[in-house]
Amino acid sequence: MSSLCREVITLQLGHYSNFVGTHWWNLQDASLSYDPETPPGEIQSDVVFREGQTLGGHVTYTPRLIAMDLKGSLRTLRQEGSLYDAGKDTSAVTWEGSIMMHKESPPAKNSFLEDLDKLDKGEILAEADFPSSSQPQCSAGSLSVDTVNSHLARVQKNYRLEGSVKVWSDFLRIHLHPRTISVIHQYNHDGEAHRLEAFGQGECLLQGSVLEELEDRLHFFVEECDYLQGFQVLCDLSDGFAGLGSKVTELLRDSYGGRGILTWGLLPVSHPDSVMKDLYRLLNCTLGMVHMADHSSLFCPLTLRGGLGRRPSSPTAFPHLSYDPSLWYHSSSVLALALDTLTAPYRMRNNSVPMWQLADDLAVSGKKVVAAYGAVPFPMSHGSSLPDALSAYADTLPWRPLSGCSEASDGRCYGQWVTLKGFEGQKLISSLAPGTKLPTPLHGLHSGEDVLASYVRSFFPSAPLALQLVSTPSKLAPPFPQIFSQSLSAQGFLQSQPPPPAPAPVVSSVPVMTSLQSGPALDPWLSDLHRGASAFDIRRVAPSFLSQGPEMADYQEALEQLRLLARCYRDDSRGVMRSSSEEDDDD
Repeated sequence: MSSLCREVITLQLGHYSNFVGTHWWNLQDASLSYDPETPPGEIQSDVVFREGQTLGGHVTYTPRLIAMDLKGSLRTLRQEGSLYDAGKDTSAVTWEGSIMMHKESPPAKNSFLEDLDKLDKGEILAEADFPSSSQPQCSAGSLSVDTVNSHLARVQKNYRLEGSVKVWSDFLRIHLHPRTISVIHQYNHDGEAHRLEAFGQGECLLQGSVLEELEDRLHFFVEECDYLQGFQVLCDLSDGFAGLGSKVTELLRDSYGGRGILTWGLLPVSHPDSVMKDLYRLLNCTLGMVHMADHSSLFCPLTLRGGLGRRPSSPTAFPHLSYDPSLWYHSSSVLALALDTLTAPYRMRNNSVPMWQLADDLAVSGKKVVAAYGAVPFPMSHGSSLPDALSAYADTLPWRPLSGCSEASDGRCYGQWVTLKGFEGQKLISSLAPGTKLPTPLHGLHSGEDVLASYVRSFFPSAPLALQLVSTPSKLAPPFPQIFSQSLSAQGFLQSQPPPPAPAPVVSSVPVMTSLQSGPALDPWLSDLHRGASAFDIRRVAPSFLSQGPEMADYQEALEQLRLLARCYRDDSRGVMRSSSEEDDDD
């Protein structure tokens, strides 16, 4: 029951991970409130945010975050940010010769970023934007989150950014600490030359100045933590960042033993324009998963692809979302919504579950790869109850794959963690009058935990189950894309009647249900990845992939580790996992 703050440091490695991370931080920012009369929320924001002070004495609240990306990936965002801006450098120029200055025009900012700039400068916007009674009277740098949300909500109709988002900073709401962004200058974000394409390139990066800079940033954030519980790592799997992530997680394991390391491997829904790029994606994903799973407490791929192999099925579809899977701005927002719920257990103010416990509950017998599933949003009608919502899905679970892994049809599972977030204002138990015939057994239970546990166990009768219920929804604020169907109300609940022929309401919050699972379903999923990576001679088909590492022997060893990892999830007729050594004896 303690509200002790166990801090978490976040690392985002790669461009798509920064897309997902930006949406995730925007969600956290939208839930912040600086009103001293507001009671503390269920989610303890201090777990992932840190308090600081600018040179001018202003109190700041920034993410405890290290974000790594490539040269040219920031566009309008300065690497050191603007929150602690000390002004222009006035040091004397010692060169006495002639100077020729070439000035390049900065990239144009979209309407959202322009409005943020106005608010940051403390400019009073036109009275047309604010009623006279609610005009913000704030000085530069002191605008509250509530003021920003209030203004942006009023002009949200202008934020249709699908055509203007080029990089993740194009929709970043928050200020970052100067030690947050780390740019890797050896490789380019755009163009065909000097691209970070292969696993070995990423592995080689973590040395010299890149390693020193990362260690310095880690040391800075770790030193100011009183009860550091661990690290959440978001890492791209499709390119060379998979190799960098493997080395980074190894560094975290070796340097901060005993801390939790939860690694989320991110893959966009992409359509490579060449066979070679598709092979590189498959190889990076294979090697990245093997190594990061080995170095982490828990490893979970997150993707809306229909699979991790070369021939995935259609992207994941959700009944109440209308999103473009190929648009990173859209797909990353869906994954961020899911991640907001997946990470809630270890961010709670009360009844928080430390990272190590979450990992222990799921990494059964050391099997540290898990698959994620999500109902985004969770289909619950306004004014109904949790038993009503779940009984509508008596024959099939409401969630969809978030890792490209199909769910087992026979209910076998070694461990599962289910989180429901965002039922605020709705009933968790039935409110039927005494003596009324119960529609389902769920309507006779007396707590939300019992209702959800009974429902999940009807599909997984013998699986160990952990639950977390969080009333507070994921709050959406500009510029989160409006990708929701017209069947949802502004609070994200299903509307009982079709909406009138008027513009659909702007959805400002949504309930989400997620599931993390370890079980036999991961055997065919991992085996398919192994078959794809083993189906060709890499020395003949993609020799350039090995030019900067790994060695051929190391690559073959990683394939063998993946094969054994898949077999660890294989169930025998008694429903008991056999160790890889026992199965090897059977061969």
